[in-house]
Amino acid sequence: MVAKLWGGGPQTAAHPGDAVASPRMPGAIRRVAQWQSAAFTWQRRGFNSFRAYQPFHRLSRLSIAAVSGNRTAVSRSLATFLCLLFGVGLLSGCAGSPGPTAAMRAAAKTAPGEYVIGSGDTLSVFVYQAPELSEGGVAVRPDGRISIPLVQDIRAAGLTAPELAKRIEGRLKKYVKDPNVTVIVRSFVGPFDRQVRVIGQAAQPEAIPYRDGMSLLDVMIATKGLTKFAAGNRAFVIRRLPGGKEEKIHVRLDSLLNGGDMSQNIQMRPGDTLVIPETWF
Repeated sequence: MVAKLWGGGPQTAAHPGDAVASPRMPGAIRRVAQWQSAAFTWQRRGFNSFRAYQPFHRLSRLSIAAVSGNRTAVSRSLATFLCLLFGVGLLSGCAGSPGPTAAMRAAAKTAPGEYVIGSGDTLSVFVYQAPELSEGGVAVRPDGRISIPLVQDIRAAGLTAPELAKRIEGRLKKYVKDPNVTVIVRSFVGPFDRQVRVIGQAAQPEAIPYRDGMSLLDVMIATKGLTKFAAGNRAFVIRRLPGGKEEKIHVRLDSLLNGGDMSQNIQMRPGDTLVIPETWF
């Protein structure tokens, strides 16, 4: 085959399929032809491990095609190969680095266990080395604001304790050099949008401040259980989802409270509403 592509005279191969090196071939092409002949010999003798070198068959054919003038096919093959390498590298780089949107979204979220101050909470504000500015038992007003010495009407609702402390420090800098403020939550109710509400046939329907890790059983203990008219197994939780949508989760309170079915003890989320309907008879 190699001899015909190079344009040499007729040659005779010892076995069909063998490549014959023509004397007119350059050294590189002659070595390729000799290599092909050795490859066919190995295959006839049953050395299957030689198949691992089959990609070099294609390389030899490309080399011969280039020598014989078929440069267009080789150029197209090489261009395709380079495009594939570039595409694989681009995909690998994209997969290895998270998008900026996800990183910004994760940074904007509040830490899972961090409490958010709400109206009705009671705070203690301690100013280091300034006892006359410290205040214990500061109640968060219904408008979400508090007042302490030298700082009037600063918003507290919707902030964490460290965030509120930083804002108070910023307001005190006009009067105190390098103020150091600590805010402690003494009693808490939480913001309304984070409270868990229980309505219907609960023994004590109420809005409960959400606590980290709160479960449905915790909510039922806080509301003193069910009334005798409650249809516990038809109860459901209304959960707000992003985008203003709502999800309705059916729960079997009778099975949980009387049968001990812990599969019904779902995890509550801030803003959940538990609805307990009345039995039909």
